Amino acid sequence: MSSRWNRVSDSPTAPHASAPHALTGEDLLRPPASVEDTLDERMRKAYYWIVNQAVISPYYDIEFSSTTPLTFRVGDSGATLTLPDDASFSSNVLIPLLTFAVGGRCLLIGGPGRGKTTVAVLMGVLAGASPAEVRRGVQQGQPQLTVSDLVGIPLPKDLIGASRLTDIGIAWRDWLTRPVKIIDEYNRIPTKTQSALLTMVAEGYVESHDQMHRTNPDGAVESWFFTANDDAGGGTFPVIQALRDRLDVTVQAAGFNSRFFDELVARVEAGERPEDNVPQELVWSAEQHREVRAQIRAVPFPAEVRARLEYFFSHFEFAQYAGRRFEYRTKDVVATSGGDVSRVLEANSGADLQADPGAQSLNGLSVRALQTLVLYSKAMAWFRGQDQVSMADVAAVLPFVLRGKLLPNTEHPRFAEGAEAELALDQVSWLATLLAESNTQFTAQGLATKDPIRDALSEFHRGLDGVERAEVQRRLTTIEGLIRAIAGTGKVYGRHFDDLTALKYLHQRYTAYLRWLESA
Repeated sequence: MSSRWNRVSDSPTAPHASAPHALTGEDLLRPPASVEDTLDERMRKAYYWIVNQAVISPYYDIEFSSTTPLTFRVGDSGATLTLPDDASFSSNVLIPLLTFAVGGRCLLIGGPGRGKTTVAVLMGVLAGASPAEVRRGVQQGQPQLTVSDLVGIPLPKDLIGASRLTDIGIAWRDWLTRPVKIIDEYNRIPTKTQSALLTMVAEGYVESHDQMHRTNPDGAVESWFFTANDDAGGGTFPVIQALRDRLDVTVQAAGFNSRFFDELVARVEAGERPEDNVPQELVWSAEQHREVRAQIRAVPFPAEVRARLEYFFSHFEFAQYAGRRFEYRTKDVVATSGGDVSRVLEANSGADLQADPGAQSLNGLSVRALQTLVLYSKAMAWFRGQDQVSMADVAAVLPFVLRGKLLPNTEHPRFAEGAEAELALDQVSWLATLLAESNTQFTAQGLATKDPIRDALSEFHRGLDGVERAEVQRRLTTIEGLIRAIAGTGKVYGRHFDDLTALKYLHQRYTAYLRWLESA
């Protein structure tokens, strides 16, 4: 290996970092580890090697600051250049690396030659495969790709002699069981083959001629990387929605910075590729990879962060005129009925559309997207060496998790011509702005210190054992009072929809318990 590639930091990349993990009896007998020995430190070293040596990505778009950062207004459009004062990161490297760490599914988008496949191949090498094996395992999307091309073919001798499908052996493709799987230009794959791919991604197995093959037989951490030239419907075939929804994060590949042209010249002259020069100390074993995922899942997710996220999620499902029954007044009811969500939202003339974050989106959020956000927020906190998830960690990953999942309502006044029209094209910035605005509203409404509906839910979740009839009646009166107060405001937004349905849930549970008490 050329010595210029083998520069891995010897000093701590995040001094005083202490990522938590579940303690075992062995931890009590093990001597204290130095910072350099911890898995999160090793992952940070992998990141810095990739971003400084391999990919050349001087774009620090995931920003962290402990104080108000220095900013500059640049150009006629009023663009803002920010200089954060804490360690910040390049999304087109860090988001794929976090995907590798948690065993997720990442879509890399961007024009040809922007390093999408190179980043994915590097993840395969980090998992322990040779560069040649990883490159050979890359599945190239093209219009003639069949299911057999993707997964393997039945053995000819079995096809001739078998009397049942179960007697036919399948020569499965080797790439199916590799810990890192790469699908290049997945929007050029025919729809039928995409369906087979969906089964692999969603369920972890593939079927052919009544034979089933697990894609992860040894329980190792399995990650998927997809590439596409865009995520706006381009490509030879439209991507089926179920497959698109299974992708955890979407990240934009960065363009090349011309100030680093000398490095390209050096690589051409030496005939070198970064994936051929990954330092061995950055390669992960299957056991280490499993331990990384376990540590990430163990990172605490504090109640104050959960409360702000619950409030953020509450904005997006409600649509005032979606249906007659209150529970059916959702964007999903409109969409699945073939209606125009934008028109339904616009009809809500009694609400302040400018102040309503939910009016800016065409859909709500799936449970899958919310779980992904939790996992990647934990991964970001772990990677940074934090002892618990903060809103800064959530804000860093949320735009990449929700891109392509929370869709902008381009008919909303915000996206009209003007200073913010650019947000219709820049979904990452739009999503980051939505979260910031939601946090501002959460604070302004005093929900961090006083939330009677949260208190009512907490009271119920403590259990009903020994609760007397008079206390149940008191709680029912409180719930009815909260509903009456919301109804009295006259205007209903997404947050009210979730609050009212939660209060109705509590009312049902308490009335059922009251009936039981009276019949006992």
